Amino acid sequence: MEQKATESKPVIVSGIQPSGQLALGNYVGAMKNWVKLQADYFGIYIVVDLHAITVRQNPAELRQRALSFAAQYIAAGIDPEKNIIFMQSHVPQHSELAWILNCNTYMGELNRMTQFKDKSTKHEDNINSGLYTYPSLMAADILLYQADLVPVGHDQKQHLELTRTLAQRFNHYYSPTFKVPEPYIAASGARIMSLQDPTKKMSKSDDNPNNYIALLDEPSVILKKIKRAVTDSGTSVTYDAKNRPGLANLLTIYSVLGEMAIDDVITQYDGKGFGVLKEDLGNLIVNYLTPFQRKYKELMSEKNYLESILKESAAKAQHIAQRTLSKVHRKVGFVQFK
Repeated sequence: MEQKATESKPVIVSGIQPSGQLALGNYVGAMKNWVKLQADYFGIYIVVDLHAITVRQNPAELRQRALSFAAQYIAAGIDPEKNIIFMQSHVPQHSELAWILNCNTYMGELNRMTQFKDKSTKHEDNINSGLYTYPSLMAADILLYQADLVPVGHDQKQHLELTRTLAQRFNHYYSPTFKVPEPYIAASGARIMSLQDPTKKMSKSDDNPNNYIALLDEPSVILKKIKRAVTDSGTSVTYDAKNRPGLANLLTIYSVLGEMAIDDVITQYDGKGFGVLKEDLGNLIVNYLTPFQRKYKELMSEKNYLESILKESAAKAQHIAQRTLSKVHRKVGFVQFK
């Protein structure tokens, strides 16, 4: 089944690390686009739990979050019959290719990675080599599946550029092996900002839960967070991302979820004030997430079904990944038996 899909459709690969809580920013910036793209692409969507352990985790909590994230992928509309959804740790080819790519990645390239610098500052007690070589593992995640397209946020563009560099370097040194992937960045709504500090991106791992809307937040919590969201001292409803970032962020969220042009949202709330906009936006988010949360609860109550999807998908992923890895083994000179 997956072979026919990959032959008939271009391949898209993406994943989210199971840390914190999946937030509205993740949905708007990534998952919503995954759903749209599945009509034209064969999707490989990964819960990247190997990446998660670059920071110390509570094992029981990590297991629960990983399952929860997989269920949220499906609840968001990712069809496991048309795509594959699996845990990164269930496909050992990721780790093996990452090691081979490590041996083709230069120290200077890893030294330039801004995420390593940022995370090292936040986790000074655990600056480990996995955190340093994280980009090589991310490259393996993508190159194993001969991805045509990789949806990336602005914070991952640097890692994708390294992935492209590694693919080109390996192809040049050993002969063509990897497809060089192209980035996909949504034209609008790709960057939802923090509710309390709209100069920063909304993060699912933020220490302050008031900064983000979690996809599993209760309706009352969502309404409170939107009500408290930062705007400014003005009174008119206008879009000005530079000088009025808080209001611009709320208008962007409304535009994306309400499927309206921002100018139409502005017209709708002209003269009504921020209070009315916030109340309506809170209700819009609640109504938007209600069917998602209902589906999620169904999936989590049927763990045997959820686990069967993940096992079947992992087997498909291993089959695809091994085809690439066998080529890599042959190219680098490893002994292979028929």
